[in-house]
Amino acid sequence: MTAQLLISNSTQHGGGYLDHCADEMLDFLGGRSELLFVPYALANRDGYADTAIARFAKMKVVCTSIHRASDPVEAVREAGAMFVGGGNSFRLLKTLHELGLVEAIRDAVAKGLRYMGASAGSNMACPTIRTTNDMPIVEPPTLSALALIPFQINPHYLDPPKVSTHMGETRETRLREFLEENPGPVLGIREGAWLRREEGRLTLGGGHAARLFRRGSDPEEFEPGSSLDFLLA
Repeated sequence: MTAQLLISNSTQHGGGYLDHCADEMLDFLGGRSELLFVPYALANRDGYADTAIARFAKMKVVCTSIHRASDPVEAVREAGAMFVGGGNSFRLLKTLHELGLVEAIRDAVAKGLRYMGASAGSNMACPTIRTTNDMPIVEPPTLSALALIPFQINPHYLDPPKVSTHMGETRETRLREFLEENPGPVLGIREGAWLRREEGRLTLGGGHAARLFRRGSDPEEFEPGSSLDFLLA
């Protein structure tokens, strides 16, 4: 069975890189001491990789970056675990397509690769990246993503402000517009929360609730610890 840990954000206010989810990541790795990092969502791949390598070293996990591999596809095939970092979802998806990694990652996950993502890396696990918050700074050949899960995620979900003079669209408005054109559903994951899929179960973790949007229905709130298995059907 496939396994994913999909984190809303990699840095939580008041803490450092991956501090808020490090324990969950280690538990998800299940004793694995090596992982492959994917830095393609940022322009500075070397700097991003060095940050990840240093952070995982503190967790006693040896991290290598896919952008330094002579054969990225083979690196995916040989990996037991992967972490796809956040940044711009369009840039990330475009690069995955250019390097032939979309099918490689799908195949590896189906064969047991444990997939972890944060922000853009979590968007990548969805059927498409249409519910990302990012600007299309580049144009991938398609908006279709890895489709590791059968529903959409909106990381960094923000609730409409109760008191504001801002007249632009809220995140809720944009997700409702998405559902006007797409069947959905979309799960808005607030910062500090994550989804863990393992052994056919899907659970909301972290310190914040999530908000589920479905066409024709009012949004539903789910508290940390909630089972969301129904979204896998």
